Amino acid sequence: MRRYLFFVNQPYSYSILRPLQEEIRRRGDEAAWFVAGCTADPLMADEIRLHTVQEVMDYNACATFVPGDWVPYFFPGIKVEVFHGMARNKRGHGSEDDSDHYRIRGWFDLYCTHADKDTARFQQLARKHGHFAVAKTGWPKLDPLLQAGVSGRRETGEDSRPVVFYASTFSRSVTSAPALLETIAELSRSGRWKFLVTLHPKMDPGVVEAYRSLAGEHLDFIESDQDLLEVLPKADVMLCDTSSIMFEFMFLDRPVVTYRTKMPGPYLIDVEEVSELESALTQAVADATDVLRASKALCHELHSFTDGQSSGRVLDAVEAFLQGGQTSLRRKPLNLVRKLKVRQRLKRELAKK
Repeated sequence: MRRYLFFVNQPYSYSILRPLQEEIRRRGDEAAWFVAGCTADPLMADEIRLHTVQEVMDYNACATFVPGDWVPYFFPGIKVEVFHGMARNKRGHGSEDDSDHYRIRGWFDLYCTHADKDTARFQQLARKHGHFAVAKTGWPKLDPLLQAGVSGRRETGEDSRPVVFYASTFSRSVTSAPALLETIAELSRSGRWKFLVTLHPKMDPGVVEAYRSLAGEHLDFIESDQDLLEVLPKADVMLCDTSSIMFEFMFLDRPVVTYRTKMPGPYLIDVEEVSELESALTQAVADATDVLRASKALCHELHSFTDGQSSGRVLDAVEAFLQGGQTSLRRKPLNLVRKLKVRQRLKRELAKK
């Protein structure tokens, strides 16, 4: 039986890693969770949690899966980067220009990539550095969405009001949350729209509380540690700014409206003024044929797999690596200063419990 470890440092990691856990269990293997720096409340009763570094060492996993950009280098097994989002940056450029996405920090043995351009770039970096491997697998987080078969228009049922899913990132330079607060409050009170609202876990607490206070008959506030994949299919249209979650929503083949996004394109409807917001939402719900055609093309560019089997490919790539895929790799650089900083960071994150 193989043992695997999930390293969680942000609440969004749970929905990325759970499809992997399901596939691991289906194969008769086992996974455990190590949470540092964020809440462990989303863990379920049947999920194994390791509380200390010593427990991690004793568990002795063959591989650690990481959605973020760092991991304790001394944990047993290989370190596998599965990414927290798809390769699209917040400066308005394509993935090939996203320097942070492609920054090699020396922690990972295997990068599990999503699409052709993404894979080619990491393979280029692998040849340059020589101490990690790359496998095109797809993103586990999308598996449930792609398997559910819920793309296209939402079935409205008795309540025919359009449902808007609003998500905002936390960075002050790109967030729309403060600017749209009063407008979203007004639109929800009008009863013409139903809102589902979630905010990034690093959002200003005052802004979060202001939106949370809007919750009522026409607005549901979704806490940041909830699994958003269960919520996305409930919406007809997404309202966003420059959060990567809009690309996940596009896989539902439903339109996205943004406010002053840094990633504009024909795949969404962007507005510059708050006063234009409701008309843009109305337009998106009524007829977004051209937008949806462009967003479908973008989805293929960002994540070319549509079968919902990425978790299986990730595990197959790990197994291939363990069975000899690492033999031709160089040793990782010593990075003594970085390693000291990682130990210090882990100590700080664990102190947050």
